[in-house]
Amino acid sequence: MSERVIAPVRRGFLCLDSHPTGCARAVDDLWRAAAPVPPVHGREEGAVALVIGSSAGYGLAATVAGLARAGIRGIGVCSERAATDRRTASAGWYRTAAVAELARRHGRDMVFLNGDGFGDALKERVADLLDERFGGRLDYLIHSVAAPRRTDPVTGSTEASVLKPIGAPHTTKTLHFAADGLFEVRKTTLERAESGETERTVAIMGGVDWERWVTHLLDRRLLADGFTTTALSYVGSPVTAPVYRQGTIGAAKIHVENTATRLNERLEKLVGGRAFATVNGVAVTQSSNAIPGIALYLLLLRGVLGEAMVPPIGQMSHLWERMTGGRPLEVDSEGRVRVDAWELDTEVQRAVEERWASVTTDNLADLADLDWFRAEVERLFGFGIPGVDYTVPVRTDVPWSIPPGA
Repeated sequence: MSERVIAPVRRGFLCLDSHPTGCARAVDDLWRAAAPVPPVHGREEGAVALVIGSSAGYGLAATVAGLARAGIRGIGVCSERAATDRRTASAGWYRTAAVAELARRHGRDMVFLNGDGFGDALKERVADLLDERFGGRLDYLIHSVAAPRRTDPVTGSTEASVLKPIGAPHTTKTLHFAADGLFEVRKTTLERAESGETERTVAIMGGVDWERWVTHLLDRRLLADGFTTTALSYVGSPVTAPVYRQGTIGAAKIHVENTATRLNERLEKLVGGRAFATVNGVAVTQSSNAIPGIALYLLLLRGVLGEAMVPPIGQMSHLWERMTGGRPLEVDSEGRVRVDAWELDTEVQRAVEERWASVTTDNLADLADLDWFRAEVERLFGFGIPGVDYTVPVRTDVPWSIPPGA
């Protein structure tokens, strides 16, 4: 068993190591924020759910909220790194171990599988597990994947996504994390997407994999009557639109939303089910921090909204209430469920645009909540969390439970 003191080693918005105790405490905080319902005991109780991308960001929030608020059981799928002699495990690994323990403690039968979610082999493993452990039925599927690359399960080729505007280069303000821990506002110019780059990004981050999951489980006759599935999307602010919604990643999100329409028609006919895209609000995640302009936008949005910002656990709690009938499942004119109204309020966006126009390194601290953002970035890796003693050696090779033969 490996134990050592773990301190954050930063590289921009990333930490090279993660803290297992801090990650576990962060998961505990999510559970409490979800306002859990009374425990459900027994393997035969509770709806069966599959969350693809269950270890980070909105997928993690969907998993915790589903367990705590909806009393689900089922399977989480993710791709995380185990600890080595030189490095800790990834933060998602430690978070998954913590969620697995919380589920066990509260009587939820939740299994987590680590592997390539794009691959058909893992889809088959999940199908077998649903058949053998969960009575051969699936009630809910949430798809929350933001991957930089994908190996096509048919051709075997691996392709990478890009974050670029479509049609013309775009210059935007962005946030730079300086070596001394301070923030700088800089300008960066993104070259337009070249031939094929948009299509490859759509193939990786669009609705292709979501549809393959649903089709695979349909073919295995594992979808329950009334089966419900959603994939997570984002629209965002006019401030970030040239990079996001009007860029390659936006094309992928539009593909997700179009896929929802096709899937909804199929599921309604075959199992009386439904499919829709859920448009989330912005949040501090490893994925969002990698997109030029988003981190700066987040800082300014926080400066406008303060505590009125709705974190992923709040958004996903609302989503589960809608999916399970606690609230009406209302959709917009394009058939999407919206949990981002707090972000896109007209007055809020007007205030953010004013700050965006005037922000510089010199006045950033006056327009944004830097301490909040720094704490949120550290929290992603289990650091800076109240109540954790970071001077105490901790075990790095934390396991999570995987059923025999799964």
